[in-house]
Amino acid sequence: MLVRLLYASRPAAPLTASMVDSILEQSRVNNPHQGITGLLCFTEDIFIQLLEGGRDEVCELFNAIVRDDRHANVRILVFEEIAERRFGGWTMGQVNIAKVNPSLLLKYSKKAVLNPFNCSGHASMALLDELAATAAVISRGN
Repeated sequence: MLVRLLYASRPAAPLTASMVDSILEQSRVNNPHQGITGLLCFTEDIFIQLLEGGRDEVCELFNAIVRDDRHANVRILVFEEIAERRFGGWTMGQVNIAKVNPSLLLKYSKKAVLNPFNCSGHASMALLDELAATAAVISRGN
């Protein structure tokens, strides 16, 4: 059974490029073995990540993320069973929200900033769908 999990968190310490690179590298090394695909969006103070794969594998990975000291305030936004993956092309694609047109962010929230803690999980999911459709996703390392 395939599932999709969308969660948000805040960096426990100031976000650095090496921290993001470490998370992405770890994902790109480990996820293929677990059959997990997904997407990571980030700003200087927010992570939003989508994971797709088998229920047990996604749940185990999410539990590890909750325990990861790089993350704070981890919150599930969407968890659902799925018939097929939307983001199967990336072991872990990435989007730096600072490089996204602010009008796209404004389409899904009250302000032109990424704040998944302040909007519905479905709005965050729609934003990720649009980011993927507009080729805003960087997929290096796949």
